[in-house]
Amino acid sequence: MPATAWGRSPFRRAARVGRLAAVAACLLLLLPVVPTAAPTAPSPGSSMAAAHAAPSPPDLGRGASLYFRDCAGCHGQRGGGTPKGPAIAGAGAASVDFQVSTGRMPPASPRDVDRRADPVYGPEEIDALVRYVAGFGDGPPIPAVEPGDVSVGQALYLANCATCHSATGAGGALSGGRTAPALFEATAVQVAEAIRVGPGAMPAYPESLLDDRELNALVTYVEVLQNKRQDVDPGGLALGRIGPLYEGAVGLVAAALLFVLLARWLARRAPQGSRR
Repeated sequence: MPATAWGRSPFRRAARVGRLAAVAACLLLLLPVVPTAAPTAPSPGSSMAAAHAAPSPPDLGRGASLYFRDCAGCHGQRGGGTPKGPAIAGAGAASVDFQVSTGRMPPASPRDVDRRADPVYGPEEIDALVRYVAGFGDGPPIPAVEPGDVSVGQALYLANCATCHSATGAGGALSGGRTAPALFEATAVQVAEAIRVGPGAMPAYPESLLDDRELNALVTYVEVLQNKRQDVDPGGLALGRIGPLYEGAVGLVAAALLFVLLARWLARRAPQGSRR
């Protein structure tokens, strides 16, 4: 049979189709396996729960870096304390956030311990450091503050706080050369944190002594003393909250001094002939 006739024969076409089918089957085996379903995206609730359950690796790294740079020298590698500083392993997030956000830690010098100052860190650094140190052990969390009853808060403040911080929140002297700080610069969360953890000489008030409703009422009354609600000094000058009697006396003396100065100024401007 001639070659041209053989190439067009049905047997040769069938053999070529068979070889092409075998090659196609091999190529299909080499293709990557395609997943039949897309991965399920995490729900917003589960991601928020995971974020609150454990610090993310970047937060841990940043918080650990700050802790070992500025804190471990006094408080130990894992917050167990050293001769230079107390143990903070069970201090909790509320205590760490209070100390760092009020600038008490890290102190500029040993004499500045327990004194309010400008915070050394920014908000993100404070959050990272709080998360890292809170992982050392159990302790009070940062309170979630809500508006409370002012009258209840006033009664609680006068019974438990006014002795040291004064009735106006201006602070006062304690025994042993210590002082109770003024409350005017503290935020609501910082006041709540101090109540729960008791920094310095201040006693702590856990939930067994002061429930969340009473805590919110007390924080709300401190905001009244801070005049954030304009309840105490509606349009007036507080003069350091030294009291209405002393503030009135200061106002009278200042007014008399202004009158004397005004009289002297008018006398100097009068024509010389009219002075005789």
